[in-house]
Amino acid sequence: MEKSLAEIQREVDAYISQFKEGYFSPLSMLARMSEEVGELAREVNHSFGEKPKKKDEPENSIELELGDILFITVCFANSLGIDLTQAMDKVMHKFNTRDAERWTKKNAE
Repeated sequence: MEKSLAEIQREVDAYISQFKEGYFSPLSMLARMSEEVGELAREVNHSFGEKPKKKDEPENSIELELGDILFITVCFANSLGIDLTQAMDKVMHKFNTRDAERWTKKNAE
């Protein structure tokens, strides 16, 4: 079953709300997000780059690293009271207006 961004935000909030510590501070979350992006970069490099994994390195995946980034992004948004659906709508509006003619459309001849 597909989940909406709002459902994902509620699910993450229910998970975090069960702990006394709650959400980390914005600076801690930014640091955590940076760590997760670094882990994604490592996985992409192992999968598509010239750097193979060491034999003793744990098995990870691009999918799991993207999931970690989504989780911390949702935590960050929730802690700041940001509705990610609205944020995504605003971003898509920006791309559909500002960048409307930037790229060659597939159906353009």
